[in-house]
Amino acid sequence: MDTKNPSAPPCAQSRPAGKNHPQRRPKSGISGVIHDNARHANRFTVIGNHLAQHPELSLLAIGLSVHIQSLPPGAPVDIKSLAKRFPEGTTRIAAALRELEAHGYLRRTRERTTTGHIVTRTISCNQPGHHAERPADADADTDANSGSARPPRPAHPTTAAPGPPKKRTPRKPLPAVPQPAYSGPGLLQQATDLLAGLRRLDPDLLLSACDTAHLAPGVATWLERDASPTAVRHALISDLPPEGMRRPAAFLAHRLIARLPPPAPFGGLPPPPETVPVRHPLRNCDGCDRGFRGPEAGRCRDCRVAVPMAA
Repeated sequence: MDTKNPSAPPCAQSRPAGKNHPQRRPKSGISGVIHDNARHANRFTVIGNHLAQHPELSLLAIGLSVHIQSLPPGAPVDIKSLAKRFPEGTTRIAAALRELEAHGYLRRTRERTTTGHIVTRTISCNQPGHHAERPADADADTDANSGSARPPRPAHPTTAAPGPPKKRTPRKPLPAVPQPAYSGPGLLQQATDLLAGLRRLDPDLLLSACDTAHLAPGVATWLERDASPTAVRHALISDLPPEGMRRPAAFLAHRLIARLPPPAPFGGLPPPPETVPVRHPLRNCDGCDRGFRGPEAGRCRDCRVAVPMAA
């Protein structure tokens, strides 16, 4: 009775609780992807699964973000440049860029250059929010390719206390410009308008309001010394350095000092009455009937000289 009968049928296994059917593996070649991967040695870009498998981004936005992350720094990524590269139109590309911007994969800011033009600065983020501290449960994520749980990563070290702030070198003040003797509001306004119009002649001469207020008295001094606005403008912008100027306001202040014209006679005021030459009326000479100017009628200078000689 203790001998086992190998021909007896085995006991039926109980059905798994909560499931109607046991887990079945898909037949090979019917469904599911099979990866045939090779390790890249050069010319590759690391893309996170948070982007490749993003649940809310469209396929066009994901592909566009992958393309932007693979570009070198400084490459154009505006809508027109991307529309020339891909068959999608500007409307679809603009919508995909807005998607990436809404989910933090793209940041676009508008900045003003030194020449006064406004440009759009585009910043691509391969991992949005990587500057913020990661939560503890975000490290135990699952690798979608292998299906196994990643080992927990060590916690980020706490940020060290910031050291003393670096002392910024103060900017050198502008040179003192000449001051006019009579600074009326009309003269200063004319000087301010002249300085504000220099940027139309050269984009590098774009001055701030503070620099314009500092240079306006120097230009007013030139105008006070009988220099025309055209002459002042020519003295300031002629023979500009071809390599450009680091600080246009300091360059203009130097020229206002170095090329300052001498003071106008009588301090720029009209001459006194005694110095104005008197213009006599035109008269006819009694001797030769020639016209001359004199305080009273009579003979001209030649006839007055000829009469004593004849005598």
